Amino acid sequence: MPGSVRARWVMGCSGVVVLAAAVGVGFSVWPDGGAARASEIQVSRSACGRGWVDPHAGEQTFHLRNTGSVTAEVDLIDPATGVVYGEVEGLGTGTTRPLRVTLGNGSYAFRCLPEDSSAIVGPAVTVAGGADRSPGVAPVTRNDLLAPLKNYQAHVTSGLDQLVADVAKLRNAIHRGDRPAGESAWLTAHLTYERLGAAYDAFGDSDAAINGTPDGLPAGVGDPDFTGFHRLEYGLWHDQDPATLGSVADQLDNDVRNLRESFPDSQIDPNDLGLRAHEIVENTLQFELTAHTDYGSGTNLATARANLDGVHTVLDVLRPVLNTRYPRLSTVDGWLKRAEATVESARRADGSWTPVSALSRQQRQKINGDVSELTEQLAPIAAITEPRRIS
Repeated sequence: MPGSVRARWVMGCSGVVVLAAAVGVGFSVWPDGGAARASEIQVSRSACGRGWVDPHAGEQTFHLRNTGSVTAEVDLIDPATGVVYGEVEGLGTGTTRPLRVTLGNGSYAFRCLPEDSSAIVGPAVTVAGGADRSPGVAPVTRNDLLAPLKNYQAHVTSGLDQLVADVAKLRNAIHRGDRPAGESAWLTAHLTYERLGAAYDAFGDSDAAINGTPDGLPAGVGDPDFTGFHRLEYGLWHDQDPATLGSVADQLDNDVRNLRESFPDSQIDPNDLGLRAHEIVENTLQFELTAHTDYGSGTNLATARANLDGVHTVLDVLRPVLNTRYPRLSTVDGWLKRAEATVESARRADGSWTPVSALSRQQRQKINGDVSELTEQLAPIAAITEPRRIS
């Protein structure tokens, strides 16, 4: 997965995060002027949630005004459980933001989280006479993510051990001048790396050295700063002299070993797990299913399949957090299996992979369609699993 396309599943504007499509909660964000102005809700260290008049069920717009001296986050919650029904991030001092919601029966309160201050929960109100309330989202804290992060860290450590061994075989094949063995070892090692999708930020500069492309380099594929897997791919499948590739293989071997040695001191950002589940597939669409990163091997679909393995791992470690927060998780699982099977259909009987350029129009549309739908299904997970303050 070359580079990083940071993505966040949001709707609306002005820092308002919407979880509605994730859990079926009826709220969304509308621009100023998009609905009749309701009572202004005050947000500050001392006046959280004041101004809510005429609590009622159904659609309504809250206008949250920060009357305090610092930026704040604001949640609309069930005061008994802390479940979130709406959220505004980055509400600056002196500013007002609209939050349009559809409320069902139940108790609600605003929770204000000013910067550098403890949370304040405003007055509780009761809504009655409407429909049953849709599920909200139980906030995920950093403590909730400790076990998933630990498990994923262990997975990546094991994957890097395998990567070191795989790259050593690749290096040895290139130094022997055995091109067929080198091509086979290249694919094995590259797919091992591609399965570690959620850890790329933690890899830092090592990712560009190991799996970068020549995009933006002055001399393109001939640039001395073009290194790593794709540089070897270009050389192997363009019949370059093994003696020329030996130094490239040595550098890759060294970069991978250094990454394995330094990784225990790295930390995976808690935001990255949920974010990457969506981002990995988004990048697959952008880079692999367009053959943008094909430097001769024609194995983009093998990479796409490895990326889906990476998503599967992320979902597995997040499952304890998602099981009670994302009712459509089983639907995500179904689309992941479908996408895996669709990509697998491009594998030939001898185990080789059909290049993207050789796919029929029908095959290409099927693969793109299923992977695109999986991307949409994964999108809410980033918002649901984002660590949130509750105190």
